[in-house]
Amino acid sequence: MIAAAAGALAAQSGMAQSGVDTNPQPLKPPAEGKIRVAFPISEGAVVIDWAGPWEVFQDANLPTGGNAFEMYTVAETRHSIKASGGLQIIPDYTFADAPEPKVIVIPAQKGNDAMIEWIKKTFPSTDLIMSVCTGAFLLAKTGLLAGKAATTHHASYGPFQMAHRDIKVKRGYRFVEVGSNLATSGGLSSGIDFALRVVERYFGRELAEGVAFSMEYQGEGWKDSTGAANQVYAKPRVGANQLACPVCGMVMSAQAPLKSVYKGATYHFCSDGCKQQFDAMPADFIA
Repeated sequence: MIAAAAGALAAQSGMAQSGVDTNPQPLKPPAEGKIRVAFPISEGAVVIDWAGPWEVFQDANLPTGGNAFEMYTVAETRHSIKASGGLQIIPDYTFADAPEPKVIVIPAQKGNDAMIEWIKKTFPSTDLIMSVCTGAFLLAKTGLLAGKAATTHHASYGPFQMAHRDIKVKRGYRFVEVGSNLATSGGLSSGIDFALRVVERYFGRELAEGVAFSMEYQGEGWKDSTGAANQVYAKPRVGANQLACPVCGMVMSAQAPLKSVYKGATYHFCSDGCKQQFDAMPADFIA
């Protein structure tokens, strides 16, 4: 059953004109042993970004018995790290002594040069590297996304595009797969969807559905191979007497005092930083 489902994935494989791989090749589990999943972390690592996928992988139990994945955290040192909300984490390994992973999950966080170098060094031997939320900024710094498509948290579409002009930002996508070994997912809970997608690519739809059921997770976005199952975040959600910052998408009062005029139209901003970015290259944000 698992092999048949994986074969169906392979038969549908193809790259869409949008630059999104609508159905990359299935991932091949090892002949023996578990699939190692590394979670590189640093100060401010957003809890749901890594804990959501962690839960998915830990619940992926094979029909033959036992769990399919082995998860661990890795950081520059083993010193305690304060994640979002003040959660204290002691990393399992350092970048110098971590086991070789087959999957890397990059959550939103502060990050550092040591992490970037470790990801670049480890990439050739992995099956897949995925980012969650603004972890896409860290993945982009490795150069691995250059010239490709990607997504990130909806409030960061503008800043991400400005920081990485060679990357095509897919707004509103739950996740974006490019090739067989790179993927970016949207904000926060999107990481759960893509982790389920990873389980599906290794072991087929039936096992992934079993994981979602055991978690009581009712989201269906992971089943859409285009990643575009839910376009609710493609445009800012703006209510009456509100405006969206043209740079970051943050919703604010229509009376927001920071504004600029470009080609006869008035644009309002949530911060001085966003206004400065807009004033430097207004045509890019309007486009």
